[in-house]
Amino acid sequence: MNIPKIVSDFRAGLASDELLVQTCNACGKPNMWPRYACPHCQSENLGWTRSAGQGSLHSFCVLRQGAPEGFEDDIPYAIGVVKLDEGVQLAVRLQPEGTEDWSAYQCDDRVEFVGKDGARECAVFRKSSD
Repeated sequence: MNIPKIVSDFRAGLASDELLVQTCNACGKPNMWPRYACPHCQSENLGWTRSAGQGSLHSFCVLRQGAPEGFEDDIPYAIGVVKLDEGVQLAVRLQPEGTEDWSAYQCDDRVEFVGKDGARECAVFRKSSD
C-alpha cells in the first residue's frame, strides 16, 4: 500500500509515542489533519511539531455494536474528538478506565495522549491525571 508522506510522517510519530501536529513554517499556525498546503496562508512550507498531548474532550461515543466494516473485531471501543491545547482537533481512541468501561468520561474532561492504538494507526488518549 502506497501511503502519502503526510500520513506516514504522522504515523511514524505515533510509532515513536509522539503526537505530531502539522505546522506551517510560513505563518506558524498549526493544522490538523495534515494537508499539502496551509489552510491559513496557503503555503506549502509545512513541517511537524511535537504536541504536548494535552487537551479537552469535546465529544465521544462508545461503540458496542454496529461497527463500520473492518472494525467488527475492535468492539467495544470509544472514539472521541479532542481539542489539543495547541488549538487543533483530532479524532482519537479513548482508553477505558477498566475493562470495557468508559463511564467516567464526560465532555470537557481534560485528557492526555498515551500512545498509539496497538491495532490501528490512531492516537489513544485517557483522562488526564492532573
